[in-house]
Amino acid sequence: MVKMIYNKSVKRFGFLIGIMAVSLLSSCSISYKFNGANINYQTTHSISVSDFPNNAPMVNPMLSNMLSEGVRDLYQRQTRLQVLRKGGDLELEGEIVGYDITQGAISTDSYASESKLTVRVSVHFTNNIHPEESFDKTYTAYQTFDASRLLTDVQDELCAIIVTEIAENIYNDTVAKW
Repeated sequence: MVKMIYNKSVKRFGFLIGIMAVSLLSSCSISYKFNGANINYQTTHSISVSDFPNNAPMVNPMLSNMLSEGVRDLYQRQTRLQVLRKGGDLELEGEIVGYDITQGAISTDSYASESKLTVRVSVHFTNNIHPEESFDKTYTAYQTFDASRLLTDVQDELCAIIVTEIAENIYNDTVAKW
């Protein structure tokens, strides 16, 4: 009888310890943030991002600042690199070379039903630590919108999406190496 009570107590105690262990483990979590960066921080400490002037034939006056700050912000959030205006271990320079509106799909009444805003950015990347990884590339991104809407009504929203896409593509090609 004593042995049976002892076994039940041991089982209850073991069950209680198990519950406590599960509770403790579930309250702790391991956090891993995948940002895709492939950077040797022992050799590479900084990136300089120059302003991206808008040299497109059609100019959105806000786009240059949006793109320059968007790229800088991405490197600040996703890496431990010090972001500079010039003189970094990695250097990004470029210019906006295209800001175009084209007519997209045609509706049954022969009028355009959507328009497309396209932005092209020419980028020169210099890796001063590993010069063989330097490159020149043009990035293009676009967004479509209803042709019945004016560009001035949608361009801020569309440019924000386009800038994010271009900045992520630049990031991926320079430090993520995807």
